[in-house]
Amino acid sequence: MNIPSVSGDEEAVGLFLRDYLKNLGWTVELQEVEPKRNNVIACLNDTPRVFLSTHMDTVPPFIAPTEDDEKIYGRGSCDAKGIIASHITAAENLRRERIEDIGLLFTVDEEESSKGSRAANDLPIAERCEYLINGEPTDLDLAIGSKGSLRMLLKTKGKAAHSAYPEMGESAIEKLLDILQTLRETDLPTDEFFGETTLNIGTISGGLKTNVIPPFAEAGLHIRMVTPLEPVMEILEKAVAGRGELEVMSCSLPVKMLEVEGFNQKVVRFTTDIPQLTNWGTPLLLGAGSILDAHTKHEFVLKSDLERSVLLYENLIRKLLNT
Repeated sequence: MNIPSVSGDEEAVGLFLRDYLKNLGWTVELQEVEPKRNNVIACLNDTPRVFLSTHMDTVPPFIAPTEDDEKIYGRGSCDAKGIIASHITAAENLRRERIEDIGLLFTVDEEESSKGSRAANDLPIAERCEYLINGEPTDLDLAIGSKGSLRMLLKTKGKAAHSAYPEMGESAIEKLLDILQTLRETDLPTDEFFGETTLNIGTISGGLKTNVIPPFAEAGLHIRMVTPLEPVMEILEKAVAGRGELEVMSCSLPVKMLEVEGFNQKVVRFTTDIPQLTNWGTPLLLGAGSILDAHTKHEFVLKSDLERSVLLYENLIRKLLNT
């Protein structure tokens, strides 16, 4: 956690994990995703049937770690460097029991557009993986489903003019606000298993100066999907009705995951790397910490939950390897 790794700046933490795992006796490979951005892949033998996976990048800003008797605070404590520590600890404990059909996959860019997992999906070693246990903060519950994620830009164009003579121009910002109001009033799909589709208007920008009718504007949208992409796009295009342009930045579909007896189970609303790791066997999702604490200035994880997550990972891997 002392190594800053905001998305785009993951090189140092990846090199640290490479060296740390090599010193433990793992065979480690770096996969270059972009210059100075590498996925980390580690194995104990040539038959890694179960992989533990999570991401190395964090959201900004970097917050140095602190702790008290019960909690570890700081950026990445629950999302997801605490989970990396739990993964390595669980794998090392199983190794002492001579259980070695295990691998580790740590990716870059999960907090942005999952470039790391997209690249990892093409690795030949994925063919040997039967089960992929992804780590995200799930309150120690086994997530059996996660919503999809659709990131979009909504762009509008206008005509610049002197603000004293607005009739001579066309305001792109007013046009954008009208479309956004329509979107806020639009019914989006629901699903019995995944729940409701939700829309977040995350960013708004545009215009030149206060005394100029704005010739351009855009809004960043983030939609949590519960259906395939097509019905969502059809609804959005109908709502926009040609008044602006929708540009898809990234898309991950909702995913159902393996149910395992003996674990608390639930559906989560967030998205993970799992939709981009389709070649890595049957997916599962489990981790310490709460998603409600992730991405916040007070991010933390309970030390007791990290310890409990190690036991859960160990038990889950034993069950999967004995299946």
